[in-house]
Amino acid sequence: MMVEGNLKEIAKLFLKLGIIGFGGPAAHIAMMRDEVVVKRKWFTEQHFLDLIGATNLIPGPNSTEMAIHIGHEKGGWKGLIIAGLCFILPAVLITGIFAWLYKEFGQLPEVQPFIYGIKPAIIAIILSAVYPLAKKSLKSIELGIIGLAVLIGSLLNFYEIYLMFGAGFIALFLAYFRNNKLKNINSFLPFTFLEILNAGFLSATNSKLFWIFLKIGAILYGSGYVLFAFIDTELVSTGIITRQQLIDAIAVGQFTPGPVFSSVTFIGYQINGLSGAAISTIAIFLPSFVFVAFLNPLVKKMRSSALFSAFLDAVNVASVAIIISVCFAMGKDSITDWRTILIAILSITLTCRFRRINSAFIVLGGSIVGYLLTLF
Repeated sequence: MMVEGNLKEIAKLFLKLGIIGFGGPAAHIAMMRDEVVVKRKWFTEQHFLDLIGATNLIPGPNSTEMAIHIGHEKGGWKGLIIAGLCFILPAVLITGIFAWLYKEFGQLPEVQPFIYGIKPAIIAIILSAVYPLAKKSLKSIELGIIGLAVLIGSLLNFYEIYLMFGAGFIALFLAYFRNNKLKNINSFLPFTFLEILNAGFLSATNSKLFWIFLKIGAILYGSGYVLFAFIDTELVSTGIITRQQLIDAIAVGQFTPGPVFSSVTFIGYQINGLSGAAISTIAIFLPSFVFVAFLNPLVKKMRSSALFSAFLDAVNVASVAIIISVCFAMGKDSITDWRTILIAILSITLTCRFRRINSAFIVLGGSIVGYLLTLF
């Protein structure tokens, strides 16, 4: 009964986050921390940090992988699948509706006035999560220096995977020289990709979509913008979709909740209707489930090893630094006038004064206030 109860809790939590999760991976992770560390106390701050670090070391959408990690920890294999699907499906369904409207009427509905106020509100949610995460991750002056270096590198647009692994390996070498010798380093074999056979019922178009998006999902590091660069190379340059369709897919990814990878649903629908949307969505997210299933058991082993623990601590600091950098970039793009400044101040005040306030109210409030202010 306890497991069943956990699965229901997991489903309810990630359906909610999938519906209200505007603002990209940093905002999603801030909301998850609020739910599973602060409110439900499923995880300690340290373990949550370790999972953030782990998701940054593998390809794929970070917030989706974080949801899958949490589901696996709380409900085993069933939890892993339920958390991932419940987080992904709301975004996929909403994106599918936009995809249908776009194909039928040739344009997207006007939603910008409502999105106007969401972005500064999201920044407040991220900032409310960053401080306790940073406080927990900064265990030494050494880690503070590494974190500062990663933050500067991220602000200068260095590729984040180099920053993450660079921070980890620097800490690993420092720990090695400090201990003077290596102790019991377990060999971690690289992940084995599961071969997925082409089913006979797939059309030639859907087969091509499946392999393109499976490849992207299996090798992509970085933000949604990196995803769109891959799509530009694979689909726009080859004439399968137009650049305007790609731009519109990016727009859909920005103003719908949940993972930005759901933009792939929109693209798949434009290429081959409902079946194209389904195949593309399955392919882009499938590697994340496989990677997390292999990685999750290793996180605790890494923490129990002195050397790998040092590696993980540095990766955690780097993760927080990158979240701060993302927050800065979002603020520069979205807090541009007195209206957005006002929404940001109000949102930050509410999140700081009322620590247990639900993120959904901040998002909804930002949207409504933003819409009202655009009327003046």
